[in-house]
Amino acid sequence: MRVIILGAGVIGVTTAWFLAQEGHAVTVIERAQEPARETSYANGGQISVCHAEPWANPKAPWKTLQWLGEEDAPLLFRLKLDWNQWRWGLRFLEQCTKAKAKANLQNLVRLGLYSRETLQSVRLATGVAYDQRTEGILHYYTDTAEYESAIPAAALMREVGLDRQVKTAAECLAIEPALAQSRYPIVGGTYTPSDESGDAREFTNQLAERCMAMGVEFRYDCSIEALERVGDDVKAVRVLSAENGAERLAADAIVVCLGSYSPIHLQPLGITLDIYPAKGYSATIPVVDPQFAPTVSLTDDGYKLVFSRLGDRLRVAGTAEFNGYNLDLNAIRCKALIDRTSQIFPEGMDYQAAEFWTGLRPATPGNLPYIGQTRFPSLWLNTGHGTLGWTECCGSAKAIADLIAGRQPEVDYPFVRGI
Repeated sequence: MRVIILGAGVIGVTTAWFLAQEGHAVTVIERAQEPARETSYANGGQISVCHAEPWANPKAPWKTLQWLGEEDAPLLFRLKLDWNQWRWGLRFLEQCTKAKAKANLQNLVRLGLYSRETLQSVRLATGVAYDQRTEGILHYYTDTAEYESAIPAAALMREVGLDRQVKTAAECLAIEPALAQSRYPIVGGTYTPSDESGDAREFTNQLAERCMAMGVEFRYDCSIEALERVGDDVKAVRVLSAENGAERLAADAIVVCLGSYSPIHLQPLGITLDIYPAKGYSATIPVVDPQFAPTVSLTDDGYKLVFSRLGDRLRVAGTAEFNGYNLDLNAIRCKALIDRTSQIFPEGMDYQAAEFWTGLRPATPGNLPYIGQTRFPSLWLNTGHGTLGWTECCGSAKAIADLIAGRQPEVDYPFVRGI
């Protein structure tokens, strides 16, 4: 079967890998010059099933209102005259009930656990190396009330199959001694020893090389002009590149892995996806004295930041800004990353040499990605993974390969059909 994959981020490349493993002739279309140049480029680095919690929950509306207008808020809505933004917001509110939040949590954890296991299998099979660390993820608290509220939340995560352990302040410092520098006392935390971290961009690039060795064709600097509908199906895509000009590429199956840009390309076909870009920021900071740098991947609850050690670099990432497709680096939000990090780790980092990045994470109202078949039999979706694209990539890719092959995936998940 000839398969075209749209997008060469971590979702698109893992999808290419699993489809190539099935023996399909795979072509990947990417507008950038190489893989992982957009949202997969410099994310927080966490393989975090422990964070497979939907943003939409009963407390979310009030917190969001509190943060309105605060430039350094973890979650910031820049309200626009944009119907897609308002529609997304209404759908988000619909997902904030206790029952929907729990159902979404269960689905996300199942997919996350399956994906983490699948990533480990890919790593073993391919030998890819991407500054991975397997010491788990420690989520620490500097606010006692927030820590106490995390205890029942951790119990709920254990109920759905995740080994999220409650830790005292002393236990947190034993897990990650570098936190002893913090200017804010650590009051406790939760620890998931089975979670991981690593450089998503490096993983994607290395896996793309292995895909090419299997015969996968990557078409870079190639923009998508339109998905072509013929009758009741979509079996071709019109593309444009400097090398080949305008082309029509036909396929037996097309998989959309375009993240936040998926709705733009699907809307002309009458397919509406509840995906809106959630702009995230990161800083990559050189480590100049390793004894002061964390080795365990961390989450700072107060500022909703994550930290991952990537070799001789520390990656800090976070915030969610709903501001359309704007990719400008906001100086206030960049400064907030460094200010908080330097308060937690005042020594051992070259903060003056920090490299800043921003990317658009494809958020859905309930955080559930779209994985499955559209109403056009040859058009498939693997998109909308939000902040969990790195966590969910391998499981999602294996599942979509199974679905295209007519098999039931191994993971229990509400796959889309006929959208």
